[in-house]
Amino acid sequence: MIYRSMLFIPGDSDRKLAKADDSDADALILDLEDAVAPANKAQARETVAAFLADRPRSGRRSELWVRINPLDTPLALQDLAALVATAPDGLMLPKAMGPDDVVRLGHCLDALEVAGGIEPGSVKILPVATETAVAPFRLGDYAARPLPRLAGLTWGAEDLAAAVGASTNLGPDGQWALTFRLVRSLTLLAARASGVQAIETLFVDYRDDAGLAASCRAARAEGFTGRIAIHPGQVSTINAAFTPSAEEVAFARRVLDAFAAAKDTGTVGLDGRMLDIPHLKQAQQVLDQAQARARR
Repeated sequence: MIYRSMLFIPGDSDRKLAKADDSDADALILDLEDAVAPANKAQARETVAAFLADRPRSGRRSELWVRINPLDTPLALQDLAALVATAPDGLMLPKAMGPDDVVRLGHCLDALEVAGGIEPGSVKILPVATETAVAPFRLGDYAARPLPRLAGLTWGAEDLAAAVGASTNLGPDGQWALTFRLVRSLTLLAARASGVQAIETLFVDYRDDAGLAASCRAARAEGFTGRIAIHPGQVSTINAAFTPSAEEVAFARRVLDAFAAAKDTGTVGLDGRMLDIPHLKQAQQVLDQAQARARR
């Protein structure tokens, strides 16, 4: 599954959950963490568990994920105990300190899947890998560990700003400030080094569709495969931006055909350009993305 769009839905909002089944997002993230006030955590957990229990995996329009509470809080184990038996497709892990947290969460899932009669290894993990001051230093370590549940890496700017005492995560030009550009790039590299998807962080102004589209196109051009959405109105724009165009697909097929015709060679000429193996890999990635879209 290639995730173009992953839409946050507050776990304590019956009104927003009621609209979830009609979403075109590739995955819905039912949020038990930052979108839920402390006083509502227990009720949100029950609401999300019931929502998942009513929607078996085989009949889901979108994958259903849950953002649990951080592992260093007692709430995380309560979330896991209540939810794993309902077979979420994956868990978003906030405030991840590094791959050790993914291993630790995986061990919990190993036991809870067996106890709940869930297919072993079927609950995936997506860490928010940059929300603490130490986490960015451990991004490269994800590629050095066997993490079979790891579905991707994403990053967050809001919690990181709070962690480092920044008054803003933006520069004078309205773009990410240097620290945040750095961790964004490192997240992309860490994801690719780990062989998993790089998921771009949210676009805060949900009313700025043109800005969102431009930002998504730039992210895809850099290598990100999808993006987190914070409003249902963002989903179609994100999906479109991370779906290869007909022209891109046609050119990618021509690249593959050119290499197939040339057989045992590392370079081919096409439209006056010399293409080599990295171009072949890029073309295959475009076709993989297009095929993933066709299966939705």
